[in-house]
Amino acid sequence: MQKQTLGQKIAELRKANNLTQLELAEQLNITDKAVSKWERDISCPDINTFPKLAEILGVSVDELLQSNAAGKEENNENKFTVDLVLKAIPLALSIGVTVLTAIDQIYWEDAVSLLGIGLLALSIRAFREK
Repeated sequence: MQKQTLGQKIAELRKANNLTQLELAEQLNITDKAVSKWERDISCPDINTFPKLAEILGVSVDELLQSNAAGKEENNENKFTVDLVLKAIPLALSIGVTVLTAIDQIYWEDAVSLLGIGLLALSIRAFREK
């Protein structure tokens, strides 16, 4: 089962209620451009808009917010994967350079380049944590 973002949930519910973006926007006293941005996950509704939006779409505020939490959970899984890769690259490169140096199968320039790539991965990881 694929998780939905808040924008996808709003679009699905709007269509299920046979509303256009303009009709939904008019009921909320906002522009249809704002609704379009929500549905494309460029922005999200103001906190004060959620109760009226949920009422118009025939769902609870909790149901709308749960869809957003699912999107965040998927995003956290992606961040974990990227972090894991950024940890693995320097480790793999340093082991490779050590082994190749021990058996005298690598030029020092290549070893320095590979270790530099590993340091770059560590730097990116450190930058992402800030």
